[in-house]
Amino acid sequence: MMYQQYRLGWIEIIVGCMFAGKTEELIRRIRVLQFAKKNILVIKPKIDNRYSEDEIASHSGYKVKSVNATCASDILRLVSKDTEVVAIDEAQFFDKELVLVCEQLADQGKRVMVAGLDRDFRGEPFGVIPELLTRAEFVTKLSAVCVKCGAPATRTQRLVNGKPASYKDPIVLVGASESYEPRCRHCHEVKDKPIIKVGSGE
Repeated sequence: MMYQQYRLGWIEIIVGCMFAGKTEELIRRIRVLQFAKKNILVIKPKIDNRYSEDEIASHSGYKVKSVNATCASDILRLVSKDTEVVAIDEAQFFDKELVLVCEQLADQGKRVMVAGLDRDFRGEPFGVIPELLTRAEFVTKLSAVCVKCGAPATRTQRLVNGKPASYKDPIVLVGASESYEPRCRHCHEVKDKPIIKVGSGE
């Protein structure tokens, strides 16, 4: 990424399935910028309290102090004139205004770093992430390792009592390894998922 070729102000997004290392990569970038003495605001959705109330945390245990936001508009109130970098974790849980918020901050000359799931447990585009992908100057897509076959995992398998979740289940269910695991396309299972029947053409 040749950031030095850009004027200040852009959006970069880190996406992938669960356990792909999205938050860990976000934390790595935050720490590099902290070393450079940048003024950084780290934000996570209030709904995500799996590991900490006031930190973003990777599954492997890396943590960075953060503040909570209930909705995307809260972010604008948390940003100050001196903020140089805004880092947002678990972006898929924010409302659609997050797109406009990120655009506005980038237009103001701030570096906006966003991490989130690009697909929900059904394997379908998750919330605001698809549009953010089209707006971002830089995109990093990470994969995990499928727990079934060892292939690159790009999907998140939700489990209920050890069995694949139903397509009809709620989209949002905050959890970790007790409820989710990484799977490849071929090992990913969704109970009751609609199947498109191709017509005969007659």
